[in-house]
Amino acid sequence: MKDKVKYILEIPVYESDFNIKDFENKIQNSECDIAGLKFNKFEQPENAVKILKELLSFINKPLMIRVCSDTDEDKKLLSLLAKNAPQGSIIACINENNYKEIVPEIINNNHFSVIRTPIDINLCKEMNILVSDMGLDLGKIIIDTDIGGLGYGLEYGYSMMEKIKLEAANDKYLNMPIISFVTEETAKTKEAKIENNSLFFEITSACAVKAAGADFIVMNSEQALRTMKGLE
Repeated sequence: MKDKVKYILEIPVYESDFNIKDFENKIQNSECDIAGLKFNKFEQPENAVKILKELLSFINKPLMIRVCSDTDEDKKLLSLLAKNAPQGSIIACINENNYKEIVPEIINNNHFSVIRTPIDINLCKEMNILVSDMGLDLGKIIIDTDIGGLGYGLEYGYSMMEKIKLEAANDKYLNMPIISFVTEETAKTKEAKIENNSLFFEITSACAVKAAGADFIVMNSEQALRTMKGLE
């Protein structure tokens, strides 16, 4: 039987607007399986590490750490966060632009790595080969096939997840769990700006990728996460 999907509640972290109590309440009261922290717009990477250490004082769940881009600044930020995160954390997202800088820290600290590629099975496999050639254990890789929020983007991404699941049985470079950030994509759509649509889109898109075989689903809304957990 397939293991239950793991739900990640991702909370944005900003350098200029940080209140530890808000995070403590959200994480401790959440039904999430994994606590996700997305670090945004940090001019001083050292401040991000300081905040991470404060948050670790009460986080008693597995952890995922992500930064908002792969600019040179965020490459340095993600490497520094990976160095200071508890061993076995999930580090996201690794791609063709930043893997050379970040994968060594992931290996040194025994983390899991989210490898993101465009919606293409060959590019997915190629990136997994590249990072494994650097010494990253295949068992430490989580695949992010990337996905659009609505319409054709969602359908194409859904099909790609199914294809990878089918190919994985005979290909060790695709035989990894899949993570989906689909709910972040639905929130970007203009339709999600209409009252209540954001919540409904998050739930329906999460249901879609769950049906496609996602092993980890990243949620932005606590209410949507509770709904999905209630469907287990």
